[in-house]
Amino acid sequence: MPCTCFIVPQEVLEKLARDAKLSEAVRDASSNTARVSVEVRKLRRQAGKLTQATTMAAAIPSLAAVPKVTVHDCRTTQTLPGKPVAGPSRSSDATAKRAFAETTAVADFYREVFGRNSIDDAGMTMMSSIHYGAKFNNAMWNGSQMLYGDGDGEIFVDFTHGSDVIGHELTHGVTQHSLQLAYTSDAGGLNESLSDCFGSMFRQWRLDQDAAHADWLIGKDIMGPAAKAKGYTCLRDMADPSDKRALAPQPTKYSQIGPGMDPHYTSGPPNLAFCLACTTLGGKSWESIGQVWYRALTGFGPSPDLKMKTFADRTRTLAGKMYGGNPAVPAAIDKGWKRVGL
Repeated sequence: MPCTCFIVPQEVLEKLARDAKLSEAVRDASSNTARVSVEVRKLRRQAGKLTQATTMAAAIPSLAAVPKVTVHDCRTTQTLPGKPVAGPSRSSDATAKRAFAETTAVADFYREVFGRNSIDDAGMTMMSSIHYGAKFNNAMWNGSQMLYGDGDGEIFVDFTHGSDVIGHELTHGVTQHSLQLAYTSDAGGLNESLSDCFGSMFRQWRLDQDAAHADWLIGKDIMGPAAKAKGYTCLRDMADPSDKRALAPQPTKYSQIGPGMDPHYTSGPPNLAFCLACTTLGGKSWESIGQVWYRALTGFGPSPDLKMKTFADRTRTLAGKMYGGNPAVPAAIDKGWKRVGL
């Protein structure tokens, strides 16, 4: 199963497309988004193969000391990358301005917090295409750049409103250039979970929140008025993955994961483990627990078929080595994993 790398699961889009209580326009937007998503997956899968081939070659020199951030406007077409937006930081288009600001902030986050130079750690240009498609209900990393839909205005609003969404999708690029996780079984769940973990950390970092004050919701800021009227608060809740107020509730225990489940759902247990580790330890998520997760993501080379238990034990070992003088860190991580059955 190829990497979807969309923030909204395919199953959710298909469910919305069948919901007779929604307007025809919303149903059509979700149906069209689902169809296009199938084709964009193919681009992502091929890009992943190219990344695998290039990382097996000689060391790649840095493109730039700091990544360039560019924004293109698709003008509701699906032609990529779209028209270049000149001076996006000063654009009269709020979406362009927001995409530039948040992408720049993601680059700053990875550089300042983890010492990483862009998505590939070699200064890769961070390109975004906004206003992709007509009422397109998704945002995605397609293997080489970001695409943002405007949403249908009812279930979803402009996807650039979600800083965690942007951090989540760009982290798929980081995973592509590090662990190169497959998008099935345990590895697929880890793939999605790592993006949720770093997307949530990025949102907390932007707001200067500690773990106790964070809401741990993914996609809260892209929920439209019709979704809120139905009682939906987010796409996923890392603190309570099974919460029915999430559009895509998840399992909370590793034992609840079954063969063939969408990685957007199997990411529930590792999401909860990370959240519990952070809230148990206290403080800011990116300062200790996040450092362990980053080292587990980037410090071991490609592991396409990585198992969740192997990843969990890797974080335990790393925590002991990195924070041997502070036993609260490995204890918090161990508690998180044990709570979900790992």
